[in-house]
Amino acid sequence: MDPKIELLAPGGDIDAIKAAIIAGADAVYCGLDTFNARNRAANISFEELVGIIRLAHQYQCEIFLTLNIVILENEFKTLAKLLSRLVNTTLDGVIVQDIGMFHLLKKHFPTLDIHASTQLTTHNAGQIPFLKKLGASRVNLSRELNLREITALTATGRDNDITTEVFVHGSLCIAFSGLCYSTSASVGNSGNRGRCSQACREEYETTESGHNFPLNIKDNSAFFDLPALIEAGVHSFKVEGRIKGASYVHTVIDSFRKQIDGFLKTGELLEDGERLYKVFNRDLTNSFLKGDLNQSMFIDNPRDNSKNHLKDKLTHNGSQSISVVQIHDAEQTLQQEKSQIQASVNDKIKHLSIEKLPLTLAFSGQLGQPLLITVTTQDFVVGQTQLVDKSFTVQSRSQLTSSDDASIDDSAIEKRFKSLHNAEFDLKPLVTDDLAAGLSIPFKELTTLKKQVLLQLNHGTAVLPVVELPKLAKHPKPQDETPKLSILICDEADIALADNTDADIYFKLPDAYKRGCTKYVDLFKLNPRLIPWFPSVLIGKDYDAALNILEKVLPPLIVTNNTGIANRAYELGIKWIAGPFLNTTNSYALLAMQEQFDCHGAFISNEINQQQIKHIARPANFKMMYSIYHPILLMASRQCFFQQSVGCEKPRIDNGCMLSCDKSTSITNLKGDEFAIDKQKAGYPSIYNQDQFLNTEIIDDLAHLFDGFMIDLTNIGAGDKPSPDKLQLIKQFELLLNGQSNAANTLDGMVAQSTVLQYHNGL
Repeated sequence: MDPKIELLAPGGDIDAIKAAIIAGADAVYCGLDTFNARNRAANISFEELVGIIRLAHQYQCEIFLTLNIVILENEFKTLAKLLSRLVNTTLDGVIVQDIGMFHLLKKHFPTLDIHASTQLTTHNAGQIPFLKKLGASRVNLSRELNLREITALTATGRDNDITTEVFVHGSLCIAFSGLCYSTSASVGNSGNRGRCSQACREEYETTESGHNFPLNIKDNSAFFDLPALIEAGVHSFKVEGRIKGASYVHTVIDSFRKQIDGFLKTGELLEDGERLYKVFNRDLTNSFLKGDLNQSMFIDNPRDNSKNHLKDKLTHNGSQSISVVQIHDAEQTLQQEKSQIQASVNDKIKHLSIEKLPLTLAFSGQLGQPLLITVTTQDFVVGQTQLVDKSFTVQSRSQLTSSDDASIDDSAIEKRFKSLHNAEFDLKPLVTDDLAAGLSIPFKELTTLKKQVLLQLNHGTAVLPVVELPKLAKHPKPQDETPKLSILICDEADIALADNTDADIYFKLPDAYKRGCTKYVDLFKLNPRLIPWFPSVLIGKDYDAALNILEKVLPPLIVTNNTGIANRAYELGIKWIAGPFLNTTNSYALLAMQEQFDCHGAFISNEINQQQIKHIARPANFKMMYSIYHPILLMASRQCFFQQSVGCEKPRIDNGCMLSCDKSTSITNLKGDEFAIDKQKAGYPSIYNQDQFLNTEIIDDLAHLFDGFMIDLTNIGAGDKPSPDKLQLIKQFELLLNGQSNAANTLDGMVAQSTVLQYHNGL
């Protein structure tokens, strides 16, 4: 394990990447215009990426490429072509969310280093070996974790030879990353596809507690917590900000560079952090890291808070009453400083070039001599800012012979060598002045010479061929088998529903426990028909409690939305099904889970549409499931939604809040859309769409693909709305699955507010 502390910078465009490099970043993460989770960033082209890698390596800086979205079935051919190009660069790593992409990389592109994205919500010790087995060398830990939890997971990382990175500065999502569907559910702008519309930053109707931006939290900053993170063993300190400009990136990275270097040299923090307030910020907080989730994390200003910080500083310095003139002068000074920062950064990066390297090929040879190719180009030397000239010669094994019919004229040479005009090299007109006319050499030797040239240009590394993905076999489910109904419950009183149906009964376990795990062990032992359903987020002792249930009950089958539980189930030989919140959207994800973790089935993501679903290839002996009726989760959070909506007497969240609070309320945006805020006992605060998801269309469209359809009868997210009669719901869904299409109309009448928009929109 490399003990070196890495400062990892964001790069949304070329200038920002250059600014990060010149400011002293150890690595920069950036995205192309496809397959990355920041579509709003300017992003870069493949040719620009190649130049950026070369520039960064001159400054001993690494480049990581973000491929951190879920992948659709029809995108894998395009993705394979991109990866085939990436493996022939000196890219230092790729950042990945999709389990199917992990499988593709590990199987077909093993030379690419894989980092697990924050979108994978990595927060417990079981997830790290899961990701390691998928091929990850590094995991980006969830932003909600506190220092004690980070320390424990970093130790788990060491045990599994996997490094950890932690966000130390920049915007915070109030929702668990990878589990936010706030804009996907309404307009198809999914955070899992890099198109988040930031509903959490929107203005809402004034809440009961007097707030207009009730979901907006301050930016994260661990600027003064670096010693604790170093002590915790964190390898990489990551700054968020791929939609920020060069001046922001340079200021933040330069500040952190000085803070880290100063601490390592003196053992003290020497920087005061004031420069961080001169660029965009929503004020700064380290409350997640401290484990102190309090009301001060929120701010009723989603825009730049620099001016407000300046006013607060003036007041704090003794000015009881600040005059309009003082405020104006201070704001003018701040604006001048911002302009000076921008001008200074522009001046520092203007000489940094990512242009293609010039490449000249000179061919020479006489009758009876070998064919010579003299190659002239430029290259970089680590630590030198100027490129150096590079020249070498290759020669054929055979000698040139006389031939008028098959001579190697200019057109023949150009045909063989024109591909050297590529993303890295600007091939100049071929030079053949010293090559005698009417001479010939076996054309396969020209190909061999080209390979020799490429090998030397590529610093001795052979160019890998393009990977052609084999067509995946589609294994049908057993013929004439009607999809089976399954039911999700979370109330012991609803166990009686099983008396009236042969449906599978899933019992949803809570997010948090205390001593309650013993209760659930007894529940499953007394009711062996219940199939445990594990939630998405299980942190610290809650994960330990969930493991205890799994290990004590040893059920024949579980459904899990948490990969840590999936990993342990695999180790115990327990059959498991991937839940809908594992965001499964493609065949390669199914293969990865089946081949590496003996997964027996998966719920296909509710974010994708009919066309996107129908192309998924089912592996052999694998079940495909789909939830057709459920509350639409928009986001779940470790933070409290009630503090800013209806208010709360507690200034901060504690264990009691998590276990005992069961409030519900709603917030309304300025368009008049109402969203339910729901907090179940032992559950995370969550926000739900006003409509239930009800998809009866899929039964006509795609019933032949699915082994089972689930209905959620937990009442979670319903708030004060009356719920339909559960027995009648079960009856109507069973009728529907048995071919009685008129049951769909009955269901529409029973569910007052419903939508199937996600199934129509897709990703």
